[in-house]
Amino acid sequence: MNKHRLHTPGPTPIPPEVAAAMAQPLDYHRTDLFRAIVREVEENARYVIGTTADVAILASTGTGALECAVVNLFSQGDKVVAVQSGKFGERWVEIARAYGLEVVVIDLEWGQSVDPVVVKRTLNEHPDAKAVLSTLCETSTGALHDIRALGRIVRAKDRLLVTDAVSALGADELRMDEWLVDAVVSCSQKGLMTPPGIGLCALGERALEASKSSTLPKYYFDFEKYRANLEKETTPFTPAISLWYGLHAALKMMRDEGIDNVFARHARMGEASRSAAKALGLLLFPQHPANTLTSIRLPEGVDGRALLKRIRGEYGFVFAGGQDHLAGKIVRIAHLGWMDDFDMIASIAALERGLNDIGFHAPLGAGVAAAQSSLASPS
Repeated sequence: MNKHRLHTPGPTPIPPEVAAAMAQPLDYHRTDLFRAIVREVEENARYVIGTTADVAILASTGTGALECAVVNLFSQGDKVVAVQSGKFGERWVEIARAYGLEVVVIDLEWGQSVDPVVVKRTLNEHPDAKAVLSTLCETSTGALHDIRALGRIVRAKDRLLVTDAVSALGADELRMDEWLVDAVVSCSQKGLMTPPGIGLCALGERALEASKSSTLPKYYFDFEKYRANLEKETTPFTPAISLWYGLHAALKMMRDEGIDNVFARHARMGEASRSAAKALGLLLFPQHPANTLTSIRLPEGVDGRALLKRIRGEYGFVFAGGQDHLAGKIVRIAHLGWMDDFDMIASIAALERGLNDIGFHAPLGAGVAAAQSSLASPS
């Protein structure tokens, strides 16, 4: 018998408290009881994002939240700068172009993080650009972008900074208001420890001002509808009620832990995981790794597909592989959300055994020992 252990960067494991909350009988969503849930979910979502801004809670995945940001902030023909360093940077570009925006692409090699100086130079070259579309953690590669630095640069140029925090919210540090980020989008099934189906879109004051002149078509994703209903502690359309119950419980867990402690826990696991990979003689794939997941470049001759199949089939651990041209070449091990030190250590043990099973000599115990040493070190 193997236990099923989910270590993908979405979906992520669900805490028992969240599962229990979702199992409760459905109630009508236009009641005082549900209005209290709306109020508390909104308050705790703001807390996790680090903002006083309104947060639209959508019945969608993270991609819907990205689309919500685009259709509320821009008009057809507007120019934006997009940082493209992986699959989800590409998604910003695809959504913007689908709505008729002119996109200036900062095209980076997968695994690289954007140099803020390049963003500044690009904005200087395109003074008519209205915004920069960025990611916090590029999930397809595990690369972290310096959103704090981008916030200062973009604000100094009086443009908008719109950030995809889909995978990294509640894992890698993000402080929307303090870091001068104008809009943040995310979703439920990653650091927020809830099944897929809820998107989040937060628009700050400058973003709200820009939304007043947006002429892109929108109905379900019209942010003003969500704002108007939040004032009445309700939603403009039928919410995903069971998922709201789960998100309500998950956000309360995060608030009780404290967001700084949440960030510290993920930083500790991320450092230990990276130490383990190096101890096994493996190379990290991203230039600047996120704490959301550890992305490892597989040695020449190691079949990543066979490795993932073996680890899942024999040991019950589910890791993610590479996307597009990285398929079979990297392995991505998530340590976000409802994870602790020993979940991370167990995943390293499974990686060691899986590598040996398919013919790559990884010194058994070396990665686990390195992780244990890292975790035992004073923080």
